[in-house]
Amino acid sequence: MSLRAKLLAAQAPLAIVLLVLGAVSLRTLSDLGRSSERILQDNYRSVLAAQRMTDSVERVDRAALFRALGRTDLAEAQAPQSLRSFEEELAVQENNITEPREAAATHDLRALWDDYRAKYDRFRTLDREDQERQNYFAVMEPAFLRVKQAAQRILEINQDAMVAKSDEARRTGERNRSLLLFATVAALAVGILASVSLTRRVLRPLQKLSLAVHRIGEGDLDARARLAGKDEIAEVGRELDVMADRLRVLQISGTGDPLARMPPEVRDAIEKVRAHAASGKGAYAPRGLEDAVRMRADGGDRALLPRATPLYSEEGGVVGATIVLQDVTRLLRFDELKNDLVATVAHEFRTPLTSLRMAIHILVEGTVGVINERQADLLHAARDDCERLQNIVDDLLDLSRIQAGKVEVSLTALSAKSLADAAVAAKIEVAREAGVDLTETVGEPVLPVLVDPDRIGLVFENLISNAIRHSPKGGKIEVRAEPDHEKVRFEVRDQGPGVPPEYRHRIFEKFFRVPGTKGEGIGLGLYISREIVLAHGGEMGVDGGAETRFWFTLRVPGHSSAAESLQAEA
Repeated sequence: MSLRAKLLAAQAPLAIVLLVLGAVSLRTLSDLGRSSERILQDNYRSVLAAQRMTDSVERVDRAALFRALGRTDLAEAQAPQSLRSFEEELAVQENNITEPREAAATHDLRALWDDYRAKYDRFRTLDREDQERQNYFAVMEPAFLRVKQAAQRILEINQDAMVAKSDEARRTGERNRSLLLFATVAALAVGILASVSLTRRVLRPLQKLSLAVHRIGEGDLDARARLAGKDEIAEVGRELDVMADRLRVLQISGTGDPLARMPPEVRDAIEKVRAHAASGKGAYAPRGLEDAVRMRADGGDRALLPRATPLYSEEGGVVGATIVLQDVTRLLRFDELKNDLVATVAHEFRTPLTSLRMAIHILVEGTVGVINERQADLLHAARDDCERLQNIVDDLLDLSRIQAGKVEVSLTALSAKSLADAAVAAKIEVAREAGVDLTETVGEPVLPVLVDPDRIGLVFENLISNAIRHSPKGGKIEVRAEPDHEKVRFEVRDQGPGVPPEYRHRIFEKFFRVPGTKGEGIGLGLYISREIVLAHGGEMGVDGGAETRFWFTLRVPGHSSAAESLQAEA
């Protein structure tokens, strides 16, 4: 039996429980339905017939009274229809006798009605008013009362039967409710016990397999799963046993360097991730495809993405590492194609967008004619959107250059204060319009830094613009520069809501935006800023707390970066 079939069989008791509960519920509903149906079929029609017969005989009696009072016209108008109606309802009653005393009562009603009908026919043949009046009170009225009482007896018999059947239906419902509750509890208990038992039997081979894998992982090559059966778990167990047999035959001794035949770049990558795992820093996971190692192989170049997971001893110490090299050649190629497409689209956008901006600017300036106020508002909105599109296109082009490895910086020595002054001066008016106080603080000693001012100006532009956008009215933004060992640390501090801790590790990713934040960009500003800072040999990050602090560092002339030192040693 396959594992799928065993798992389905383990759930079969619960399915049976549902079927049993469904059957009991259907039986309960059926009993209640039949009880109501019996009341309607047996008694309700007789009750209606008795009530209608009472109404009909009362109308006949009124017709006789009208005749006795000399109102023959009213008598003739009421009597015929009422007589026919009584006969019809009496026939219905005679065909719907369901209760023990109902047959005798119906027979008495028939006899009394026939007697009343005969007396009524004789009453109609009288031609003197005094005779009709005397006959009515002496003969007709007593006969009417007897017929009415007989109809009332049939009504009472059926009403009593309806009450009795209703009580019986209520008792039946209570019994069925108790039965349903008992069946639910019993079926649930049986179903759970059976499912748990069958599930344990199904999972028992997994426990044996897990134990065998654990022992083999610890170096016990004599461990075997020895699983019987033909399901998928048994097949995995047999494959594990075969693997252990082969390892046992090979007798891996660990002598020699298994990495000796690998390319140097792959060995370096493996050593890097191994050292990360062995140092107790936990598992190593790459940041993205940019961490892939390229190597030449049969069939063309390949790209491998390294990952490492530490192996711990029973005492908790790191005794080794599992290293996986994931072939991401196709993924990297797709990423390159995507980047090429983004760069091509951004480049194609640039020319028509420049023409569009120029045309709108000419219209706004009134060079080709006077425009009214409403047209001016629309053109200003269009110009703002064009500026936003231009910024997006510039970001995309910068992104394509970064991903192509073409972030070129022309370094020159400039004062850290001059950089901070230029950054604040460029955004002071924007900050004032937004109701934000933009200041700067430069710590002593004021050191020079190696910088490409245009590139770093873009970094300041992104950081200060973000701070203005997220700062409240009356808030304060501070641009700081202060020595930091062999570098200068620049900070942009604001009093906005900050970056939630769960998103700080992703804030510098491409196209990432913190959910729920306002802004018009596409999530490239911080990524591009970090890449520019890295190209300068610096670092960039974000800190939280009472204030939000985005920071980056630039090198001081005369101190090489770590990357340059490694290249010099090589």
